[in-house]
Amino acid sequence: MFKFKDIKSLKLALYFILPFVLVLLLKYNYSKKEGGYLAVSHGTSASSSSQANVKLPETIDYIFHVKPILSDRCYLCHGPDEGTREAGLRLDTKEGAYAAIGEHLDRYAIVPGDIEASRLVYKINTQDPEQVMPPPSSNLSLSEYEKQILTKWIEQGAVWKDHWSFIPPAKKDLPNVSDTNWPSNGIDYFILKKLEEQGLQPSEKASKEKLIRKVYFDITGLPPTLKDIDAFLSDPDENAYEKVVDKLLGSKAYGERMASNWLDIARYADTHGYQDDLERIMWPWRDWVIHAFNKNLPYDEFIRWQLAGDLLPNATLEQIVASGFNRNHKITQEGGVIDEEYRVEYVVDRTITTSTAILGLTMECARCHDHKYDPISQKEFYSMYGFFNKVNEKGRIEYGEIPEPNVLITDKEIDEHLRFINKPDSIPDIKLMVMEDGAPDRQTYILKRGQYDAPTEEVDLGTPETILPFSEAFPKNRLGLVQWLFDEDNPLTARVAVNRLWQQIFGIGIVSTVDDFGNQGALPTHPELLDWLAVTFRENGWDMKQMIKMMVMSSTYQQSSKASPKLLEIDPDNLLLARSSRNRLTAEMVRDNALRISGLLVIKIGGPSVKPYQPEGLWAETTSGQGLTKYIMDSGESQYRRSLYTFWKRTVPPPAMITFDAATRDMCSVKRQKTSTPLQALVMLNDPQLIEASEHLAQDVLNEESYDDEERIKTIFRKITSRFPDQDETMTLLEYLESSKENYSNSTEASSNPDNELKDKELYALTTLTSLIFNLDEAIVKG
Repeated sequence: MFKFKDIKSLKLALYFILPFVLVLLLKYNYSKKEGGYLAVSHGTSASSSSQANVKLPETIDYIFHVKPILSDRCYLCHGPDEGTREAGLRLDTKEGAYAAIGEHLDRYAIVPGDIEASRLVYKINTQDPEQVMPPPSSNLSLSEYEKQILTKWIEQGAVWKDHWSFIPPAKKDLPNVSDTNWPSNGIDYFILKKLEEQGLQPSEKASKEKLIRKVYFDITGLPPTLKDIDAFLSDPDENAYEKVVDKLLGSKAYGERMASNWLDIARYADTHGYQDDLERIMWPWRDWVIHAFNKNLPYDEFIRWQLAGDLLPNATLEQIVASGFNRNHKITQEGGVIDEEYRVEYVVDRTITTSTAILGLTMECARCHDHKYDPISQKEFYSMYGFFNKVNEKGRIEYGEIPEPNVLITDKEIDEHLRFINKPDSIPDIKLMVMEDGAPDRQTYILKRGQYDAPTEEVDLGTPETILPFSEAFPKNRLGLVQWLFDEDNPLTARVAVNRLWQQIFGIGIVSTVDDFGNQGALPTHPELLDWLAVTFRENGWDMKQMIKMMVMSSTYQQSSKASPKLLEIDPDNLLLARSSRNRLTAEMVRDNALRISGLLVIKIGGPSVKPYQPEGLWAETTSGQGLTKYIMDSGESQYRRSLYTFWKRTVPPPAMITFDAATRDMCSVKRQKTSTPLQALVMLNDPQLIEASEHLAQDVLNEESYDDEERIKTIFRKITSRFPDQDETMTLLEYLESSKENYSNSTEASSNPDNELKDKELYALTTLTSLIFNLDEAIVKG
């Protein structure tokens, strides 16, 4: 096979790719076709409309209008934290907000219906810098619109409501809509109701090519093949799309796609972290995660096994393996550290991971003091910390030591109980870190300022009272904590779970701050829909596949991303979902997409992590001289496994994936950043894996001897974008192909073998063209 001998020549050709990409992007985005495609969504930036031009709502709602202002500007000095509370005024509770204040308790911050008697109205409107609130020294201020909101709310009676996410979800009836033909399921009624209130209509249905591409990536993380696309296009059955969805949910790739998200949440890595960052073995737990998703283990069981699998009555080996979830945190091997200090850090990590992943709360803010915005005291933080404080573990381990507690996994046990673990014969028996309450009598104390060596008051195991009191009927261990999490009255667990699934499918959660359902978090764009989904999820046995199917089968999901100017003006961030958002492929998908399209991807589930291409010398840059000092790239099929299996060194994560916003895995992460940087373009143009994929695809197409250049271009374009190029695009690409051939001839010495030279020129030109198409905006978005 041709290999690029003239690197200079290749770089020269690639040098001209970026201008071509820009031209094609402009053509693509400003097509003369009706409507234009939206740019890739990067979040929920505020509307460009100034608040000054926004009309005050007729009725001021405390949750949606007032509380965001109080939480952002007032809670720091008048919120839950007693340590920073001033003037005896507390604005985060109804009792505190309406209470008498002042030296003689003869004044009130808020008097419902009486703005003259309400000191808050005076304080926010006065021009006296000594009196105005927030004070100038806080660097906070209120806009005129916000002042009017607070004033009008008090004038209308200052009706108080508890924080929306701390009230158990209630399943309302589906709303009435005018267009009863559009909804496909319950989701659509809630979306359409809001659109009709805004005088908007849903967008047209996406083309079948766009739809199958999007749903393949969302459910499996891989693109459809041409065979898949053709089968869908030619299927006249009205249930053709549903058949595709069922096929994808039943595929092994589904479990890998779901696992890629869960590894971020579980802070999975193949090394311990910290300075020396030595290797650990946790990949059998990753195999279990893929297996659990593929067999559709209900979400409540999925969490129960991971948080407390070892405590279940007659726990199976599989359930014990699942408990490895809470051993994925970093562990130090550094000499000179204080053992207890790091042991405490591990317990804190488990507490924060559980609260972030399952409750959507920022409980870490209560480690050193009462939470300044949410009703979580420092005492409650350590009460929850106590559930994870019974593990008999060391803060510092020796080099080569496998931390306890652990479980031995042999070939015999794999054959009898753990068939999902893909252990090569070359690997000996495995010791896997798991959970075990080996120190049941250890007491838990509040740690002053969060310091390991400053214990104060002893605390019992418990949970935040405001969310849900911990019942005396629950066992005082992690199993009891799981029962509390999945109690029907727990207001957060189901909401947080479906919101994260919604983020996976639609690109952004109904609550955009998926890690914060507290007072500082975003408000839900469709609160009734979120509650309807949460209760439905619980009523249907916490069935994740069923919930995902409902989302992708909705008419909301199946819309086109084309948008009219009016729609862009009214809803630039697509919060109303009057169209489909165009979301970029994840870090894993960028590489997996190229490997799958080119035919290089090795389809194999599970097993140890692998080491594909990586720039030389990166590990040596950060090594302490111990352990993993040199990256040794794998050979053979290990170079072409899915990115899910790429070896993850915490101090030097895979650079291409980090460039495309992968989480570092140092801590629990439920939402990745969404950036667009020049480095990403450089990766797409120069990553050896992507160049190799381009060459391999080009060679495959060249092997089709009956194809002319136009057919080759159409085949490559369709493989990469899932659609045929139009005539203008085809002509532009033909011109580029010819220029690439000329560039090869001008920069390469004549060969003594004209036949070989022709083959090399054809492969070179088609490879650079394939690389160009891989760099199109359309090639790195889902649909």
